[in-house]
Amino acid sequence: MQTISSRNRYNTQILLARISAVLKRAYPASPPQVLSCRGLELDYGSGTARSGGRTVELTKNEVKILSLLISSHGRILSRQELMNALWQTDEFIDDNTLTVNVNRLRRKLESIGLKDYLVTKRGRGYLV
Repeated sequence: MQTISSRNRYNTQILLARISAVLKRAYPASPPQVLSCRGLELDYGSGTARSGGRTVELTKNEVKILSLLISSHGRILSRQELMNALWQTDEFIDDNTLTVNVNRLRRKLESIGLKDYLVTKRGRGYLV
């Protein structure tokens, strides 16, 4: 029977602590962010929008669109700015793709009582 030399033995507790430290550095936990604007709360962590006690689940693109618009509250964001933020290019994206995403988001916001929350400025873009 072979014996393990003291040089090759590891304390399990220390090994687990080191693995945990590496994982924390590689995948830092960030607290869920919540943006609020005009009676709406956008929760990044859960991907939901809340208003008046009602909640709706949003897609990744809908969360991104809404967060951009809330962050730019009162300023018109052009379709080009939104498309670049969502897809980093408009080269392979049809202009209609953004329209579909905005209309879907608009319907979801209406379902929680936020009719006309997203404002379209014809030929210029969107704002909240």
